[in-house]
Amino acid sequence: MRKVFYTKETSAFGKAKYVPVAEYDSDFLDSFTHGSHLVISYPGGQSRKSNIDPNYAAMIAAGRVAEDAICRAISKAAELRPPQTAITPKQKKAWQALATAFGSDICTLRGLSIHDCADAGIKAMMEEANKLMEHPAVLDAYNQFQTVCNLVKQQQKT
Repeated sequence: MRKVFYTKETSAFGKAKYVPVAEYDSDFLDSFTHGSHLVISYPGGQSRKSNIDPNYAAMIAAGRVAEDAICRAISKAAELRPPQTAITPKQKKAWQALATAFGSDICTLRGLSIHDCADAGIKAMMEEANKLMEHPAVLDAYNQFQTVCNLVKQQQKT
């Protein structure tokens, strides 16, 4: 949605005219440039930080620590489910028979997308990282690491 805001100005002769003073464009406002961005939404507002440097080293390290949890999350996300559409009693009986016959080794009939599985893995990684951050020593080490990184960035800019 695009909206132009005007103000009323009166000339020396008393004639009024409307002059554009601001423009709002929701498409432009909600767009992002290329790069990595951090958006935080909180009660009463939001903040956006553009062109951040993703912390790849920490992400890789967290991924290695959370590898088992990621595998479990992807396995759970990829489990078979009957279709979301209504099934007939005959189909339900056949599904139950198939599930009973195959047990935990049931073959893939309809699973989630790769994106859904990756998302489950990322969530598991975040949960594992959050567990580590609950420990005061880990949080302190992370804060010290961030401080050193910021000092290095400032030094590189000069």
